[in-house]
Amino acid sequence: MDVEEEVIGLCLFRSSGRVTHPRYLLNPLMGDFVSDWSPLHEASIHGRLLALKKLINQGANVNFRTTDCVSPLHEACLGGHAACVSVLLKHGANVNATTIDWNTPLFNACVSGSVDCLNLLLQHRASPHPVCDLASPIHEAAKRGHTKCVETLLSNGVSIDHNIKHLGTPLYVACENQQLKCAKKLLESGPFSLMQLCRLCIRSYLGVKKKKRISELMLPDELKKFLLYV
Repeated sequence: MDVEEEVIGLCLFRSSGRVTHPRYLLNPLMGDFVSDWSPLHEASIHGRLLALKKLINQGANVNFRTTDCVSPLHEACLGGHAACVSVLLKHGANVNATTIDWNTPLFNACVSGSVDCLNLLLQHRASPHPVCDLASPIHEAAKRGHTKCVETLLSNGVSIDHNIKHLGTPLYVACENQQLKCAKKLLESGPFSLMQLCRLCIRSYLGVKKKKRISELMLPDELKKFLLYV
């Protein structure tokens, strides 16, 4: 189906309540009822770059939103299509648009786990912080085990200790969903514990040349291993 046929299909869909055009059902991840999902949304969610460019050149509005306030940029990020995201942003897509569920394009990038989409959004001044605790990007990335997304968010100022009442911290969410790699990264990225600070102080006091003598100290083997990072 080419672009012209898509547009005709959309017009038929909108002109009659009895016409159910299967290609314009709302994305199942966004809802379960018929919506005004446009050809631009269709191209974005499926990563059809050429169709997307053609629609934009024909005058399609990159910020056209469905009844749920879902934009083509939301869909491109949900599909993890960085090339489509780049084109939409280049033509003025709203980088911080929110749906009725408070989802931003950046939140959707964390759902798909696309670091490329995430970086593009951040480069265009997308906020890495949640508009509402119902849709926190770092919690969503932790829940799905998208470690690279978590790292990127942390490096852009998101608090590792952001505690949401009904979810907990990103670390808690990662552990709850058995995302071990993500949990490990969060632990490594967090503030030093008292034990870690003690280890650093002891190693610093001994100096580089005397660190090898830790094994000779009158200490339990487990503590020696801890000091030696074994």
